[in-house]
Amino acid sequence: MNQIPVKDVTPASKKEKESYDLYAKREHIYVKFYKGIFKNFRIISGAMMLVMFYTFSWIQWDGRQAVLFDLPNRQFHVFGMTFWPQDFMLLSWLLIILAFTLFFVTVFAGRLWCGYACPQFVWTWLFIWAERVAEGDRNQRMKLDKSPWSGTKARKKALKHLLWVFIAVTSAIAFVGYFSPIRELVGNVATWNLGPWETWWIGFIAVATYANAGWLREQVCIYMCPYARFQSVMFDQDTLIISYDESRGERRGKRSKKIDYKAEGLGDCIDCGACVHVCPVGIDIRDGLQYECVACGACVDACDDIMNRMGYEPGLVRYTTEHQLDGNKTHLLRPRLIGYFVVLIAMCIAFGYTIFTRVPLEVDILRDRGQLYNETSNGKIENVYQLKLANKEQIDHRYKISISGIDGLELINNPVVTIKSGELLDYPIRVHVDPNQLERANYNITFTVQALDDESILVVEENRFIGPAPRR
Repeated sequence: MNQIPVKDVTPASKKEKESYDLYAKREHIYVKFYKGIFKNFRIISGAMMLVMFYTFSWIQWDGRQAVLFDLPNRQFHVFGMTFWPQDFMLLSWLLIILAFTLFFVTVFAGRLWCGYACPQFVWTWLFIWAERVAEGDRNQRMKLDKSPWSGTKARKKALKHLLWVFIAVTSAIAFVGYFSPIRELVGNVATWNLGPWETWWIGFIAVATYANAGWLREQVCIYMCPYARFQSVMFDQDTLIISYDESRGERRGKRSKKIDYKAEGLGDCIDCGACVHVCPVGIDIRDGLQYECVACGACVDACDDIMNRMGYEPGLVRYTTEHQLDGNKTHLLRPRLIGYFVVLIAMCIAFGYTIFTRVPLEVDILRDRGQLYNETSNGKIENVYQLKLANKEQIDHRYKISISGIDGLELINNPVVTIKSGELLDYPIRVHVDPNQLERANYNITFTVQALDDESILVVEENRFIGPAPRR
């Protein structure tokens, strides 16, 4: 059989880059200090997350911790609202809304979540800052690691790890403080009076933070986070991504500012490696879009700084789209993006309406299925119901139960009940009616439960009343 001749036209330099060992030992990434607008954005977003994380548990609301997930009592306090296991559906909807928000942002501007808000990278940048404080900038850290052990090296390494441990432990205490009252927790930590579960979770989270942000860093994003694997499915040619303008930057090469580099056949890229030195995942953005890229904008800031120093136009590495790089028009409004936006807005409106119109009273009515109806000694028709009433507020309430739907319908039990805060009350009731009022075998009747001290707490539920079949 004749075979079609194949010729390998891959440049030798490209072959060398693409030839690698799948099981190669990880190379430590030394991130260089830099300045820039996208770094400022990341610092602001990261600082906001850290401030919220460390302070929200300390805020008091109506005499209690504003944000507290009280698992033993199955109460979840979020500022002025208290949620119960019965409200689990709200959590499901919240997670769906967050997922659609992530999809919308990814379609519009790539992995902004990873670069500016992901906790893994917020803490990673915090640990890199501590590393730079203790050991110096990139070149100093590289030199320190290559040097033999000495008193100076041991002191710098010890300071770095002490800072890491301090950040990890305080982060663990802050996290556990959302599940155990933070003021008591900090006091127990100070007096070494922690319970077994608090000790376990503080230790576990501290070790996980220390390992993930201090040692693993980009390995978590590359090998453990699923988002890096499926994000490209949501990209299109109009998605804003960080890209290197190859048509403008090639051919790369070092040069003097005094020469006419265009006449020498050189592009704007001076091959300084600044974009690689500041990358927290250690990639070269000039090789094209890679799934390791977390869209933090570090390479953009570093390249723009070099371009300004050389007197060139910034934007050699920038947020752009494939269409724009190819010289075509970028379409910001496109069907998929609009679809995500419309669905997201609709879900947010529905979720907000549900939250703000939520009644802090749960009412479930179960009709006794053991028998269809009873006939009392005085000839009345009786149905028995089991009411499950849950007071989901932080104060006790008195509730009045009323029924309607059939003329002469009577509630035999005491119509007023008192339910304590957080209590679930099983309340059996009997309902009577004169058989002369029944024209058919079953009716829809309405149960109304109204808080006597708060008119806004009102729940209306329907059920069935079963009687004898009418005589013909």
